Amino acid sequence: MSLKEQFGKDVLLTGWGHSRFGKLTNETLESLIVQVATEAISNAGIEPGQIDEIYLGQFNSGLMPLAFPSSLALQVSPDLANVAATRVENACASGSAAFQQGTKALLAGTAKTVLVIGAEKMTHAGADVVGAALLGADYDMAGQTSTTGFTGLFADVAKHYEKRYGRGDGQLGDVLGSIAAKNHRNGVDNPYAQLRKDLGEEFCRTVSDKNPVVADPLRRTDCSPVSDGAAAVVLCTSASSSAATLPVQLTGFGQANDFFPTVRRDPTAFAATRVSWQRALGMAGVGLEDLDFAEVHDCFTIAELLMYEAMGLTEPGQGARAVQEGWVFKDGKLPVNVSGGLKAKGHPVGATGVSQHVIAAMQLTGTAGDMQLANPRRAAVQNMGGVGIANYVSVLEAV
Repeated sequence: MSLKEQFGKDVLLTGWGHSRFGKLTNETLESLIVQVATEAISNAGIEPGQIDEIYLGQFNSGLMPLAFPSSLALQVSPDLANVAATRVENACASGSAAFQQGTKALLAGTAKTVLVIGAEKMTHAGADVVGAALLGADYDMAGQTSTTGFTGLFADVAKHYEKRYGRGDGQLGDVLGSIAAKNHRNGVDNPYAQLRKDLGEEFCRTVSDKNPVVADPLRRTDCSPVSDGAAAVVLCTSASSSAATLPVQLTGFGQANDFFPTVRRDPTAFAATRVSWQRALGMAGVGLEDLDFAEVHDCFTIAELLMYEAMGLTEPGQGARAVQEGWVFKDGKLPVNVSGGLKAKGHPVGATGVSQHVIAAMQLTGTAGDMQLANPRRAAVQNMGGVGIANYVSVLEAV
């Protein structure tokens, strides 16, 4: 049973906007929001006054003094005066959390047209401020001092994975290096990406002065960069005939949260992530084999490896096969992170989930430029907050 069959109405992505990701010193949070929102509204072929509700995904967590940005989108037009606007926060999944809130407003009938925005400004803050802000998304480390920050948390995941499934011969490091190299190679074709350089597998697999260990066993190339950026999408129950492209249909979505304390979770299972995949695919009435590509949350390369297993592409402990046998490459049976992923595209925390939906919509409408795959019809988007804590998956289809 698809979303439409379950709820009796369509949820369509009808217009979208995307900023460049990176160190955007000449942009403010406000200017980024206005830029992508204006673009999304225009591409949807509607007027600002047709927007019924606005949802803004932003993490912040002390990254900026302004902690109340929900009305910044109203700067797009005087016609947005009095429109309901809500900031949504769920750590690194804030963008997808906003997307699902907008979806639920349409399904509830409280809105017919919703503007969803994800935005974050991070690069102005020092490394200590960014590190402390991100650690606020971890139950055990929030408020603590750490030299490795969230990298250290995912490094612990990698160590647990190696202990459980590895052979102790450095194989995991090589696999993670291959994932990094794949995503850097893909990022070259993404005009929005922060890092647009093909670094090659040898560089990504090797510790060097330019690729040092950040938190053993994770190297710099295993970590997504600190980024600024924004993305926006218009959700409607019916598309305007003036839209710039055909719409994209949301056919299924899922969310699942895991327990917060580390001791209550299996560090290599990403159990709630797996459930979010099952819920989204189940609502859409499709299997993994029905997908043409996926955009997944690779804040660190070990996260993408575990995602292969959580989505069911391989059995637990066998994620390396997806890389070694080329399944997840651009010409493989399930391309993963053709955009370059968080690893190369960048990770402005609140923007990431919305960006993933926008990139997927571009692919499904044949407007992805140099990133374009050959006639994809169905995609999945997966976004995660914390170490597998807040998990969101969407299934999108071409109309």
